[in-house]
This record gives sequence, structure tokens and C-alpha cells, in this order.
Amino acid sequence: MNKDKIIKSFLALIFTTITIGILTLLTYKTNFGLFLIASFGSSMVLLYGYPESPFAKPKNILFGHLVTSAIGILFYNFIPLPIYISIPLAVGLGVGLMILLDVTHPPAGGNPIIVILGSVSFDYLFSPILTGCLIIIVFGIFLNKFVAKKKYP
Repeated sequence: MNKDKIIKSFLALIFTTITIGILTLLTYKTNFGLFLIASFGSSMVLLYGYPESPFAKPKNILFGHLVTSAIGILFYNFIPLPIYISIPLAVGLGVGLMILLDVTHPPAGGNPIIVILGSVSFDYLFSPILTGCLIIIVFGIFLNKFVAKKKYP
């Protein structure tokens, strides 16, 4: 294993732990609400492991998560189909819209599943999606740019 790969993986480990740790503390140690979703863990892979990827851009992280979560919420609340039909349709539409809108963020592709299975309301778009993404982006910019000295965004 080369030295650069070891450093990259160590920084990704530390930065991911810090970012997800803050979201976890906000979720479980404050009364501010929910800040975590499972797909944020996958976002960390791109943000800290491959920040040069177009999928790790702040606009992709924010709008990818917003678009796919909104699709899931719309399907759950307004399209009365069996779950085995609504989930694949919502995921397909979410992925298609991310690509069409040029905000593709692969971890967000699973958000409609999370949203539909979790039976969430429109408040979910604010917390955890919007607030969580903004925290992730701020930490991503700070840690990548100022600590790791990487060009980001």
C-alpha cells in the first residue's frame, strides 16, 4: 500500500467520524430534531474519499438529497400504490431527475426507499435533509480545503 492511499483513508476516517459525530450529537443530545439519515454515510465516501468527483460537489449533495427525498415524500403522501410499486417508481424518478437536473449524488438514490419505509412527512425535507446537508457541506469545505489542503469544492 502506498503512503498517499494510507493518508487519504485515514483522513476520510477522521473527517467522516467528525461529521457524522456532529450529526449524531445534534440528533441524540439536543432537542433540535433529526439530523441523520443512512445515505449520509454514503455521502461521506464521496465527500472525503473522492472530493474531486463531480458527485461530491456541494450542489449535488444538497439538491440530490432534496430531489430524491421530495419524490419519496410525494409518492408516500399522494400516490396510493402498493409499496412494491411505489418504491421502484420513486427511486427511478428520483434518479432520473437527479441526472436531468445535473445534481447527481449516488448516495441520494436510496432516499425514496428511506422516506417511504419511514412514512415521513414534508418536515423531513427541512430536518434532516436540508439541515443535515448544510452541515455536511460546511464540514466538507472546511475539512477538505483547510485541513487536508485539497481543492474543494
